Amino acid sequence: MGSDEIKSTLDTEKSTVPGGSCTTSKSCWMIQVVLRLFLFAATLTSIVVMATSKQTKTIPGTSTRLPDAKFTHSPAFIYFVVALSVACLYSILSTLATVSAFKKPSSCSAILLLNLAIMDAVMVGIVASATGASGGVAYIGLKGNKNVKWRKICNLYDTFCRHVGGAIAVSLVASILLLLLSIISVLSLYKRIR
Repeated sequence: MGSDEIKSTLDTEKSTVPGGSCTTSKSCWMIQVVLRLFLFAATLTSIVVMATSKQTKTIPGTSTRLPDAKFTHSPAFIYFVVALSVACLYSILSTLATVSAFKKPSSCSAILLLNLAIMDAVMVGIVASATGASGGVAYIGLKGNKNVKWRKICNLYDTFCRHVGGAIAVSLVASILLLLLSIISVLSLYKRIR
């Protein structure tokens, strides 16, 4: 291979690297900081909405009370709150690490990028699994299951179901944010070590 062919090959490789202009420069760190702040807001909102989802019903015309509907009555919802609490704490810690890297990008090491990439991927799995488990239980509450004679409850506990649905929707946004952060972290690491 001649030097022109090598230069052409390197130019082709550089132009096909995914991720556009986001490298370990300040712009990439700023994007990560903003996404991590949105992640914090999404996870905190989802936790608060799920934790405050409680409804008490009485049978109309009588003083008979139905059992309360609370998130603590479902192991999937408890797992949801715990998993999103972990993700919320992670978003705070990773935002602080990203801000420090944003202030001094020259001092940022490949180890920090590797840790962020690994932990972002782990958090995607945790938040996505909690969202899926809670979504499955919420769907049964909404539609029921005639085959095993599980009745739907959302016709009775409408406020509770709206809270749960809102919390799950916001956690889905958090999952997408974590996926984007994971992609950005891997691309930043790739461009750093390349």
